[in-house]
Amino acid sequence: MAQTRPAEGGDRETELLETIKGVPPRLLLVPIVSFTAGFLIGVRRGGRAASLRFLAENAHRAPTTVQGWYFYKKTKNYRVMLGALRGGGIDGLKVGAMGTTFALLEEGAKRIEAIRPGREIVAGVGTAAVVGAVYRLGWQNMRRVGVAGLLTGATMSGLRWAGEQAVGGGDGRVE
Repeated sequence: MAQTRPAEGGDRETELLETIKGVPPRLLLVPIVSFTAGFLIGVRRGGRAASLRFLAENAHRAPTTVQGWYFYKKTKNYRVMLGALRGGGIDGLKVGAMGTTFALLEEGAKRIEAIRPGREIVAGVGTAAVVGAVYRLGWQNMRRVGVAGLLTGATMSGLRWAGEQAVGGGDGRVE
C-alpha cells in the first residue's frame, strides 16, 4: 500500500510553528509593537513634512482656475500620502530595530546568571551603544544617549520589580 505524504505547504507550516514555539513571546511581540508605534509616528511626521514641502515648492505658482485647484489639491494629497507611507516605513524600521535590539539584549542577559537581575539595564545601555555606533555619535552625545539608555533600563527594571511585588512574588527572586 502506498503511503500518502502531506502537502509540502503543511510541512512548512508545521516547521514554522515548531520554530516559533521555542522563541520567547517577548521576542515576537516587542518588534511588532515597536514597528507599529514607529510606523504611526512616521506616518504623522512624514505626511506633515510632505505637505509642507509641497506647499513650499508650489508657493510661486498658485492655480487660478477651478480645474487647476482640483489638480493642485489632488496632487498634494497623493504626495502627502506617499510621504506619509515613506516616513512611516522609515521610522517604523528604525524604532522596530531599536525595540528588537533591546529585546535581544535583554533575552541574552537573562540567560547569564550573574547579570540576570539587571538585564533591563544591560539592554538599555547596550541599545544606546548600538544606536550611538550606528549614528556615529561623538563622545558627548554618546554619553547622553548612554545615560538615556541607563535610565530607560533602570525604569524597566523598577517596573518589573514593582510588578513582581504586586503579584506577590516578593521573595526577592528574579526569573
